[in-house]
Amino acid sequence: MSDPFPAPSLAAVPGRRRATLDLAREIENRGFPRIYCPSLADGVSLCGALAQATRRIRFGTNIQPIYTRHVQDFAQAASFIHETSGGRFDFGIGVSHAPAMERLGIAAGKPLADIRRFVADLKAVPRAGELPRIVLAALRRRMIRLAEEVAGGLVFANGARSHMATSRGVLGSASRDGDGFFIGNMIPTVVSDDVAAAKARNRRTLASYAALPNYRAYWKEAGYGEEMAGVEAALAIRDFEGVSRCLRDRWLADTTLFGSAAKVREGIEAWCTFSRWTNCV
Repeated sequence: MSDPFPAPSLAAVPGRRRATLDLAREIENRGFPRIYCPSLADGVSLCGALAQATRRIRFGTNIQPIYTRHVQDFAQAASFIHETSGGRFDFGIGVSHAPAMERLGIAAGKPLADIRRFVADLKAVPRAGELPRIVLAALRRRMIRLAEEVAGGLVFANGARSHMATSRGVLGSASRDGDGFFIGNMIPTVVSDDVAAAKARNRRTLASYAALPNYRAYWKEAGYGEEMAGVEAALAIRDFEGVSRCLRDRWLADTTLFGSAAKVREGIEAWCTFSRWTNCV
């Protein structure tokens, strides 16, 4: 059975960190099943604080780029959070995106090879202690298969819900239909009775993702080739406002949730009914 509520995404930005922990306790008290921390700010540190600030709720990074710390440091931190939280922590990892890493002066390698090596090295760190469940950020078939091979789950970000049956079909029946393998989807969500404003906000959020080649390849695979061709034409002439115009309503309704509280709730319930997967919103 899927959880009755989605899992909120929570980030702690400077000046609001104590307030973020207060919010986490409120999320737990209201019965939400999970909290996931995006790569914005320091998700690992936030998860360490959540281990102490909460008592029941499960939480995790979603995702932590693998290149920003030494693997030994990651292993020690992940094991510490896992142990002190009583096993409530998921270590969600991914390669992030080349432009984001380049801004940090990091040269990323081949995603599949780097993730495979990182997971193996993480598990081989001596005297780190028991590790938490590892969850891989994934979009396309090969990373989905790798998640099933080396990890305990996978999470999409901005995944096209109409394409999820195809993505799910990559997995074996035990992972696809059982309860032991975690599968989630980060869904950008705006709750507002002003539908036009809600759609505009989601378009702004996802326009930067549409500029990334790996996302465009995924959305082409999901049936949005025309939209992505328009994006590429706009990028070629540096028409960044044109990128947003290419993200049509049918694509937006498939990758995000927006509108009134009732409308968003319907979208979450439909997703849960179809997928039996935990939602990360």
